[in-house]
Amino acid sequence: MRVPQPHLPAIFFLAIQVPSFFLSYAALARLHPRCPRYHALISVIDEVLGRTYTAYVISEVALSEALRRYWGFDAFRPLQKSIVQGLVEGRDTCVVMPTGGGKSLCYQLPAALLAGQTTIVISPLIALMQDQVAQLTQMGIAAALLNSSVAANEQTRVMRNASAGAYRLLYLSPERLARADTAAWLQQIPISFFAIDEAHCISEWGHEFRPEYRQLSSLRKQFPDRPIAAFTASATQRVRHDIVEQLRLRDPHKCIASFHRPNLRYVVKQCEARTQEGLLVAAIRTYRDSNVIVYASTIAKVEETVDFLEEQKISAIGYHGKMDPSTRRRNQELWMADDVRVLVGTLAFGLGINKAAVRAVIHLSLPKSIEQYYQEAGRAGRDGLPADCVLLWQKRDASLLTYFIGQIDDAEEKKRAWQRYDEIRGFVESAECRHRRICAHFGEHPKWKSCGACDICGSEPDWLAAPDAAKAPKRNQASMRTCREADSAKRKPKERNVLLGADAELRECLREWRRTAAKQQGVPAFVVMHDTALDELCRVRPTSLSELLRVHGFGERKVELYGEQIVGVVSRFRRRVAVAGFGGS
Repeated sequence: MRVPQPHLPAIFFLAIQVPSFFLSYAALARLHPRCPRYHALISVIDEVLGRTYTAYVISEVALSEALRRYWGFDAFRPLQKSIVQGLVEGRDTCVVMPTGGGKSLCYQLPAALLAGQTTIVISPLIALMQDQVAQLTQMGIAAALLNSSVAANEQTRVMRNASAGAYRLLYLSPERLARADTAAWLQQIPISFFAIDEAHCISEWGHEFRPEYRQLSSLRKQFPDRPIAAFTASATQRVRHDIVEQLRLRDPHKCIASFHRPNLRYVVKQCEARTQEGLLVAAIRTYRDSNVIVYASTIAKVEETVDFLEEQKISAIGYHGKMDPSTRRRNQELWMADDVRVLVGTLAFGLGINKAAVRAVIHLSLPKSIEQYYQEAGRAGRDGLPADCVLLWQKRDASLLTYFIGQIDDAEEKKRAWQRYDEIRGFVESAECRHRRICAHFGEHPKWKSCGACDICGSEPDWLAAPDAAKAPKRNQASMRTCREADSAKRKPKERNVLLGADAELRECLREWRRTAAKQQGVPAFVVMHDTALDELCRVRPTSLSELLRVHGFGERKVELYGEQIVGVVSRFRRRVAVAGFGGS
């Protein structure tokens, strides 16, 4: 049989995607052209082939259009397009992508394109759910969440709307999914696929094993025809295999990004308690115009560190699990809005935080594992610009870790804890390149021997080598344990280090507008506009909505919401500069 030439690309596509359909073309060859069944079958196949191939071609265009329309981006980051295409095609997927690689877009974009269907996102992070739903709503993508923070009447409304297919994305906590009535209710929703965030939590070999995540294994049995996609930022080879096995992924599309983040500089230093204080102050003063996260091992250490920094005239706020939710949320928003530059937190802070311009992450104790350190340190430099990851540890940290390991009753869990302890001790005491050591831990083996971006390879910050850096600052014991809940609400923003080409005065005008717009809507400032988009605005200085649409990070919906106001701020600034004679046009 001579195959019609216009359909050769479509046949090739279907041979890969739908082999059974391709076989019907082969069966067609056994029919004589004069047989009535021949022409009937060729007509049906041609129609389906044309429709399928057209959908395939349009999907390529639709992906780029959606990326531009909703996110304001002109191109995908590495691996994003492949992941999105796999999900659109209905494939199970396992994604390991470092913090800042753009994991959330990988499941949000397919969800936006699959009209009439809802993507169910499972996440243990309430703050992340709230922020992502707020961002999606701003972008014009219908989304909602269900977790313990949502009032009963609001949950009823969300469930009713979800059953009607009103949302493109619905976020659920694993605890909510585990409820006896949830599975039956989800059967009423037109589900496109499940996206499991923080998927490493399902593995006992992971650094953050959560027993409630084990219940996600039932999704395959309850929804056998729905694709499942697992996403994580840090998973060793063993954890990746466990994720696939526990979620029962079928021939998953595996996308493992590089664990090497060349814009980060790793610096590890063992020190004594008083030396550590001096180094901390020296470091923070170096980054005084930038956002900094300081990780402490305990709640007591968080509060002590905040008090100490206040004594040194360094504005800082705390974040830990024992704070009441409203105070914790307010402190997070103050830091996110740049009202306070330094945040001292426990592990409870940072997971799911969507702030790109963090210039330094400083650890004041030895982490429990390399995975934990990689994930927490990875909060730095998500905008791709240079950032420092500093680990100032003490010998007593190791003693504390061994003590807690000794308290573990389960023999297997104790074995895993000792393995993680040996790995992190090996990391901090090794004379091998820090970047290579991290990559090797996750099963990646770079060809280069020296990174040029860690203390082992000769790259140290100036403050670490300064003669006075290690001197312990004087402490005023009388001022310790001061109340800062009332004080944190009064803090004023400070000038920020801006990117090359961005005007500091214009940036401050736009930041003030962003702060006002965010408060009016009751959302964090970054939901209105990211720092990177703000810097790009200062560089481009758009004078029309069409120019604003070409600014990275501004999609159609965001321009529709804020375009006139932003152009107005820029225009007023231009006029003021022109009148002042500074040549700001």
